[in-house]
This record gives sequence, C-alpha cells and structure tokens, in this order.
Amino acid sequence: MKSLVIIGGGIAGLSAAYYATKKLPDTQITLIESDSRWGGKISTDRAAFDDGQFIIEGGPDTFLASKPWGVALCKELGLGERLHGTNPNNKSTYVLNKNRLLPLPEGLAMMIPSDIPSILRSQLISWAGKARMGFDFLQPVKNISEDESLGSFVSRRLGREAYENLIEPLMSGIYAGDGDQLSLASTFPYLRDMEVNYGSLARGAIEMRKKMNADGQKVQGSRSAFLTPTTGLAEIVEALVAHLSSHNVDMRLNTAVSRISNIDSLFLLEFKDGSTLKFNSVILATPAPVSGKLLASFDPQLSSVLTSIPYASTATVSLAYRQSDLPRPLDGYGYVIPRREGRKALACTWTSTKFPHRAPDGYALIRVFVGRAGQDIPWNENDLLELAKEEMKLTMNITAEPILSRVFMWEGAMPQYNLGHPEKLKQIDSALEKYPNLALAGNGYRGIGIPDCIHSGELAVSKILESREVENSLASTAL
Repeated sequence: MKSLVIIGGGIAGLSAAYYATKKLPDTQITLIESDSRWGGKISTDRAAFDDGQFIIEGGPDTFLASKPWGVALCKELGLGERLHGTNPNNKSTYVLNKNRLLPLPEGLAMMIPSDIPSILRSQLISWAGKARMGFDFLQPVKNISEDESLGSFVSRRLGREAYENLIEPLMSGIYAGDGDQLSLASTFPYLRDMEVNYGSLARGAIEMRKKMNADGQKVQGSRSAFLTPTTGLAEIVEALVAHLSSHNVDMRLNTAVSRISNIDSLFLLEFKDGSTLKFNSVILATPAPVSGKLLASFDPQLSSVLTSIPYASTATVSLAYRQSDLPRPLDGYGYVIPRREGRKALACTWTSTKFPHRAPDGYALIRVFVGRAGQDIPWNENDLLELAKEEMKLTMNITAEPILSRVFMWEGAMPQYNLGHPEKLKQIDSALEKYPNLALAGNGYRGIGIPDCIHSGELAVSKILESREVENSLASTAL
C-alpha cells in the first residue's frame, strides 16, 4: 500500500488529509502535528458565563465567502447550515485618526473608494489629499514590468495621505505587514489590473461597484461576505478530525519531525525522539521556514528559498465587559489603526456587534489585535493584557476592569509577501518539479486566509495524485 505523510495539523494540513481520504483511497495516510492539539492558528475558547457563553477566537474569526473553498468544505462536512454572516445592522467600521474614531467612507470596492460624495464628506482625508486622489482620474497608466510595493502603487495613484490614512490600515488588518515592503503582485494584484483596464483605480472601483449592484454579488475586497460557524471556527477543525478518525488516518499529536531525507524514491522522516519512518509521499503544511529546515539535508537551494520568506508575530487579546461599563455603544464592527498613529495595537474588533451570538445578552466582547511587521511586541500574557486595556482606555475611554480576558500569542504566524515574493514562488515551483511526490501547503505562498489554506491542501493532494497516475501509466506501458 502507498503511504502519505502530512506534516502540520493546522487547517491546511487537516484539509490535505481530508482530500487525501477522498482522492487517494488506497493510501495509508499519516498526519503529524508537533503541538498538543489540532487546528494550528484556529483556536476557539467557548467560555461559559451566567446562562450563556462567550465564543472567543484566538486566531482568525471569520473567512471570506467569496473564495469558494471554505464554504465548499463546510458544506461537505455538514456545516453549511451552521454558517453565520456578519451582523447586517451596525456594520460601520472606523479608522483611528489623531485619537478620534472616524467612520470609513462608504462605497469601498476592492478596498478602493467608489463613492465620491462619501469621500468628500470624510474627515479622514484633508481637502488637499482629496484633490490628490482626484488626480487618479487624470494621470496616465505607468508602464511597469517589474513588481511594485503596495505602498508605492497606491501612493502613486491616490497620493500618500490616502494610502496612510485609508488603505494602509485596511491592508494591515489583513496582512499585518508593511505596505512599503509588501508585493502588490502577491497581495492585491487586482489593483494593478484596475489601473491597466480602466486607466484609474477610482474609475475601476466605480465600475466594479456597478457590476456588484447589478448582479447582487459581493466583489472581492468588499466589507461583508464573511462567514463563521455558530460556535466558532473550531467547528471546522472538529468536523475534520472526526472525519479523519473515521477514515483510519494515523493521527499523531506531540510528534516533532527533525529532518527529512530523500532515499531511493522514498522519504525518510527522522523524529526528535530518534525514531524514523519511510513514506512514498510527503505534504509539508508547516510554515515556510520550518519546511525549509526539514528539507535542508537533501535540497539546500529549496531550503534556502523557503527559509527566506519572512513572518511577523502577532497576538490577540479578547476582553469581556458588562455593556453598562462601556462609555459608548459598540455601533459597528470595530476600528483599524494606521501605522502612522504610532499605537501598539493594530486593530480592534467589536466582536459582540459583528457576531451578536458570541456574547450573552447584556455583555460586550472586544478583541484587540497586536503585532505588525517591523514592530516589537511584548511577548508575555500580562504585558499584552495591559497593552489591550491601555488601548481600550485611550481610544474608547473604558476604565472598568474586564470581567473576562483571554490572550493568544502567535509567534511567526503571518507570512510577509514582500517584494521578490513572486520570484521566490517561481524558484520553489521549479525546485519541486524534481520531486513529484513532495508538495507544500499553507499560508506562506499564495494566500493567507482560511479558504486559501484549504485550497492549498487540496492542490497538494492533487499533485500527489497526478504523480501516482503517471507512475501507474508508466507501469502499464512497461507491461
């Protein structure tokens, strides 16, 4: 019997194992995770309180519905009816600007403003900045053959003020990155397409919004169309684990791999306890630098490229309050914080407004995001808790002590698709051509969201399946 090992038990590895049970039925599948639990950055705490419970997400709290792979997997797992969208009421989002919470302009399409009256009313941009944004309609398309940073591109089209006050905080809420370093081609390639196809970002956003209104569909980058299961994203992990257990997948927690060798068309795994195992195929669903270290013994060049992909550390701090202790209503989904504000926090989600079922009646749940590329953050729970409480006091004037708090720290969690990332992907793909039974999955390559990770796991299995079909075809020909 053929054997496949998947290293990494986050959502990418779990998804790879799931699709392997579907596409590789005659294969002994082994799933290995060095941690004591499955799910990776998906971690849901269901904290009972009074007659209800707080549903607290430690990592991601939703996934994009516009990327189909997340919804498709949930439906296959029987979770389709349990998916909740965000609260359609009180859906405003704010931006911190000079210690004030100012509303995000309406009419964003693909992160770009498409409602001119809303921009003109906004206090986020000065009149000089608004005039500079208007120049986007007039300036010619720049013929650029090489990659450009997100910060450079948006500043070139809309002006630096619009970038720093509007686009940068939205981008940071997704990538926790430095927009002046992030690759446009690897993060928001459709922005360049809008420039080329419409001659203007604003004109492209307006056309995209017209199409969205015409067909009733949400376009990528719009501020809705986010989904989550009723009692948290852990439902997806739990359903995957149940499926894998029922399909005889060998599932091993607390198991750390130290090295992988390629010997006689087999992969030899060496574990930190000194034991070894051989497999026909390997899927690495670990962070890129971890995968690079594991492969260093038999492909130093591939290892070097993988380990060169940088990651930023982040943390989330969830705080629960009595609604009566809040000086202002949580009348929106929360706020984002531009880098230029100099705050230690990155963003704040008003969780109990965004998803009312995540807090008992009469209580509020708030989540503070900490950590972005180039920023040092305190790396212990007490300091992070104090940082979050300080942010609540500075921005929202909350002085009451939270009745409940949870701190989650994610070291090296967010890959940074910086300039040069597309070239790194080409080098990785070229190197992997030599190993048809070796595949990579996870958020380090072509998408950081949950649907992207799920899709990466499925694609990794498809590569293994294709190599098996080639092997079988050659064997048949030889006979």
